[in-house]
Amino acid sequence: MIDQARRLAPRFAARAAAHDRDGSFPADDFADLRGAGFFGLLVPQRLGGAGAGFADYAAVAYELARGNGATALIFNMHASVTGALAGVTDELADALGLPPEAMRARDDHLRAAAAGSWYAVAMSERGSGSRLSQMASRYRAVDGGFHLEGAKTFCSGAGHADAYLVAARSEADPTQVSQFLVPAGTGLRVEETWDALGMRATASHDLHVDVTVPAGALLGGVEGLALVVAQLAPHWMVASYAAVYVGVARAAVDAAVEHVTARKLGHLPAIRARIGRADAAVAAAHLAVQEAARRVDEAPGEAETNRWVWRAKLLAGTTAAEVAASMLEAAGTSAMRRGHPLERLYRDARAGSLQPATSDVCADWLGVDALGGDPDSDGSAPRW
Repeated sequence: MIDQARRLAPRFAARAAAHDRDGSFPADDFADLRGAGFFGLLVPQRLGGAGAGFADYAAVAYELARGNGATALIFNMHASVTGALAGVTDELADALGLPPEAMRARDDHLRAAAAGSWYAVAMSERGSGSRLSQMASRYRAVDGGFHLEGAKTFCSGAGHADAYLVAARSEADPTQVSQFLVPAGTGLRVEETWDALGMRATASHDLHVDVTVPAGALLGGVEGLALVVAQLAPHWMVASYAAVYVGVARAAVDAAVEHVTARKLGHLPAIRARIGRADAAVAAAHLAVQEAARRVDEAPGEAETNRWVWRAKLLAGTTAAEVAASMLEAAGTSAMRRGHPLERLYRDARAGSLQPATSDVCADWLGVDALGGDPDSDGSAPRW
């Protein structure tokens, strides 16, 4: 699928400017992804998927982002859901005491993805961001299931997904945060609020939730798992963005090279030096992402793995912003015109350090850890 991603990337790139200009959802890109079977990328082969691991996902996301970062970012949300579900192995389920019916529901969700369904994530909220412990959304048990109420923001793909992963706190015990896979339809309302500087094509609108779901919608079948999983295995909530933004950074270097070559500016030492530094920075950030992804596949949740997860997100976010800015400067004023690839890539790249976990939070986490503290609890703000 990495080769397929490389083949799709030029198609995505050809459509990217129009979607960015209009702030429109890249429906054709997602039709291509569905047709090529990408929604089953992380689904185990026994359930009809490709059986890819985190490193495979990171390689695919990098290639897709070289075409259109917004498309890759939306796909990342689907991958986060399916990857996390696939990561709940039967052995882990036994260790956590998860009920058999929850495992059957897991398999049903994954089979649906392999068959072409795709999932969005409705987690962030105004005023609390993606910090699970600070959410205002609530749920309560009702006959046969749960009722969820709340308002979510930055829900990429809102109004287009087949189902949404919704995080909420228990009314009965607010310390418990759970996640539910909620089908699109009645009880979910999209408010079109997304009109942003960068990643304009992600359709990251607000999602209002007032819905009753069956018991099988509770992921894991046990309440209160969200915070536990986030701390034990943070890769899907922290580092899955990283490959996307390294891909955006590489696209900025490629666009600068094309621009400079067309204008016969490659003989200028200052421009060559900027491109050389950018190439090295992107390669280094890419290696960090690959190392984190390798460790996630081999030793998920281990302390050193998690350190690499946070390093990867920090390096990806800061590198993307710095490289895109430098490449814009190397190309000159003409690249600032609306519609020029570097102008769009500059704006898209700037979002990398802002998306959770932000670069400041990543750096603080790593600093607390290096100083011997508990990085999940000793920071200035709750991580989750």
